[in-house]
Amino acid sequence: MAINPDYLGREYPAPEAYEVTRGKIREFAESINDLNPVYLDTASAKALGYADVIAPPTFPVILGMAGSALALADPDLGVDFSRVVHGDQGFRYTRPLQAGDVLSTVTRITDIKSLGGNELITMETVAHAADGEHVVTAGMMLVVRGS
Repeated sequence: MAINPDYLGREYPAPEAYEVTRGKIREFAESINDLNPVYLDTASAKALGYADVIAPPTFPVILGMAGSALALADPDLGVDFSRVVHGDQGFRYTRPLQAGDVLSTVTRITDIKSLGGNELITMETVAHAADGEHVVTAGMMLVVRGS
């Protein structure tokens, strides 16, 4: 089944805000084995001018999980998840994520195309702080392998 091109531009807001905590940052940093003190120690982060610990640059993959899960679970979109491989990931920051951020996110399907017998779906998740400030846009491209 082909990915439904009518879904291009469809948006999936996360059902609730995401609170970035020191614990979540620590767990993520440990999971990727990046123990930079700016991710783990408030004093180290403050010495570099931050209000609190900051998150590793790839942390926003977590922010897109709620919206992309909603999209991929929609049977009318037509993604056979058993054939999905991760194709690409990228981030555009306004500022680093830091402990204490409370973020609202919206994931949008930005591209759907066929290439070499495969289908590609690209999604972007835009995260804003509670005051409306843009913090980061996380892009993800998935490849749905052909038969």
